[in-house]
Amino acid sequence: PPPVARPSGPAAILRRVEPLVVSDMDGTLTRAETWKAVLAWVCDRHPSPAARRFVWVHLPLVARLRLGLMDREAFRGRWLGEEAALLRDLPEARLVEMGEWVVEAWLWPARRTAAIKAVSTALEGLRADGSHPELYVATAAYQPVADAFAARMGATGGLGTPLEVREGRSTGRLAGPVSAGIRKASLVSERAAGRQVAVAFGDSEADLHLLALAERPVAVDPDAALRRTAARSGWEILEDAG
Repeated sequence: PPPVARPSGPAAILRRVEPLVVSDMDGTLTRAETWKAVLAWVCDRHPSPAARRFVWVHLPLVARLRLGLMDREAFRGRWLGEEAALLRDLPEARLVEMGEWVVEAWLWPARRTAAIKAVSTALEGLRADGSHPELYVATAAYQPVADAFAARMGATGGLGTPLEVREGRSTGRLAGPVSAGIRKASLVSERAAGRQVAVAFGDSEADLHLLALAERPVAVDPDAALRRTAARSGWEILEDAG
């Protein structure tokens, strides 16, 4: 990953006083997968013929993923884009309800307690040094899910994939790119606005750009590619965060 610029003078003071702690969500803070959880919510709370067709039409896609014939990030990006159609015409309040249900019913029960504790410890360490850190959950998941998980963590906010809303209702489309890889790191950089990204947590190769932003990158139960980079770069590795 490219080197991170180190500002000096007033910018350095700002970085020190209001640093960011950032974490990926799926695979890092929870063992559950959001794409499954949103589909479960749709089938349970917003059933439709389209939802039933979606399951059958996409079974081959899931099979390709499980057989290792499809990249996980490519699968996630395609799934998120197409799954959004199942949320068409829902009012914003229902999207918020969806996000909260996904977190409470799926993601939080499968949380990685050691990873969440590590995030909390990082925040406490920065506060002990006199800083006022902000915590963000950066994820490819839809923004309502990111917001709900961030709230459950007591975070400053979530940075997720936006759903397009017009006149108070979902259009069934994404309002921007999936928040993964370089896009996720860009969202974090925009939010940091020159402040220090003190600590970042991620679990997969897709999080390399995010982790490269941080003074202290932490790989949580990393996949093979991230483990190699972490070992080569001397990054911290948090094993078996259950």
